[in-house]
Amino acid sequence: MNYIIVGLGNPGEEYIKTRHNTGRIMLDYFADKNNFDEFEKDKRTNGLLTKGKIGKSSVILIEPETFMNKSGDCVSKFIKSKKDALGLVVIHDDLDLGMGKIKISFNKGSAGHRGLESIIKKIKTNEFIRVRVGISPVTPSGKIKKPLGEKKILDFIIGKFSKKEDEVMKKVLKEVSEALTVIVEEGKDRAMNKYN
Repeated sequence: MNYIIVGLGNPGEEYIKTRHNTGRIMLDYFADKNNFDEFEKDKRTNGLLTKGKIGKSSVILIEPETFMNKSGDCVSKFIKSKKDALGLVVIHDDLDLGMGKIKISFNKGSAGHRGLESIIKKIKTNEFIRVRVGISPVTPSGKIKKPLGEKKILDFIIGKFSKKEDEVMKKVLKEVSEALTVIVEEGKDRAMNKYN
């Protein structure tokens, strides 16, 4: 099976280390770890692309160069059918998970994530794999302290990781990279059993 792995985020210098760019951060690490070539700008799709192999599978890595709420414009250039969508993996930040937690999902709604909303709308299916990476603050007892209200949420997601969060994210990079390899080599069910 061929896979298309998409890391969601916003283009531009000012967004590089923000929480909303978690998908792109994870994908950059995965590309590096697996010796993919540098990402190159693809004018046709308005994305940054690189191609390679993981095991026996051909893999295309994509970072849409549109803002988050237009992510589907780029993704839909690659996903033309429900069958194509089965090989789509989208990595994104998730406010419903505590900082440092990851969860692999399939065939779910967008839960208000604008990037996912855009992709679902454009490819007309939600039957694809997601690697959800938690960004919400957590109390010492493990309870999620999600920001409330649209302005607070926006300020939080486009804010940069704190030093402490950065340390947590370094561990998550490895875990997400391993999970992506398991998805490609052994399938989503095996990855869900192992990482959820």
